[in-house]
Amino acid sequence: MIAFLLRRVGQIIPTLIILSFLIFGLQQLMPGDPAVILAGEERGDPQVLAQIRAELKLDRPIWEQYLNWVGNVVQGDFGFSWRIRMPVAELILQKLPVTAQLATMAFIIGVVIGVPLGILSATRRDTPADFLANGIALFGISTPNFWLGIMMILLFSVQLGWLPPSGYVPLWEDPVQSLSTTIMPAFVLGTGVASVLMRHTRAAMLTALSQDYVRTARAKGLAEKVVVWKHALRNALIPVVTLGTIEFGRLLAGAVLTEQIFTIPGFGKLVVDAVFNRDYPVVQGVVLATALIFVVLSLVADLLYMAINPRLRTA
Repeated sequence: MIAFLLRRVGQIIPTLIILSFLIFGLQQLMPGDPAVILAGEERGDPQVLAQIRAELKLDRPIWEQYLNWVGNVVQGDFGFSWRIRMPVAELILQKLPVTAQLATMAFIIGVVIGVPLGILSATRRDTPADFLANGIALFGISTPNFWLGIMMILLFSVQLGWLPPSGYVPLWEDPVQSLSTTIMPAFVLGTGVASVLMRHTRAAMLTALSQDYVRTARAKGLAEKVVVWKHALRNALIPVVTLGTIEFGRLLAGAVLTEQIFTIPGFGKLVVDAVFNRDYPVVQGVVLATALIFVVLSLVADLLYMAINPRLRTA
């Protein structure tokens, strides 16, 4: 296990180096001059623009800017927001708990709905239950998040008055109010995750249920519940775990439209504002943090594989 972890960490380091090249390089291709935007009404004064470029080190060669940025990142310094005038690391730490709460709630909703529906659809193939589960999955995949969010606001906030239409309250300040402000956006995001998980769980379960070991288990007289939950499901969960980690990482990366509709101050809103303001350090810091999240989730998925399937531990 330790050798496996060391090997995976050794693979993560070059991956992060390549990602840093891409993040910094693609950032330079963004149109517009940050100095012009930050200069405001004095954007026509060459001396002001030159002073801003010198303060932000934009007048130095690209390779020098990159080395300076990477050197600071290794020390935990993601830079300083040009627009908000705050450390990028502090901004990320402020927004990450918001997005993490929303993503966790959405992922739980997706797993609770999607995985059981996938198992039901596979075990009741070509029955009304199968058609109903596939219909629910099709609805979740094809329905735009922004439309579903607006409809939920109209129903539960405007018509019924059960939930607040927007805003966010931290969980540690008022748990009840926090859940009431995040349950609708979490459900909007969770429906998409549930639909994807349902289809993949169904496909993986159908493959597992057609294997020889399942037929052998049934021939031995085992109960159908034991065959499904103990033998078929454990083998079918491996592709589902892979997809689940990807979906959770996508949720942590920030759901821009959903956060905008419900006025959730998370990663999505932060990076959109930073792009429009040409706030390069914030964009670079958020994208790098998101890439690191995906890399860590990939490692977690590998560990879950070994927990689910003992043969992988031996391998």
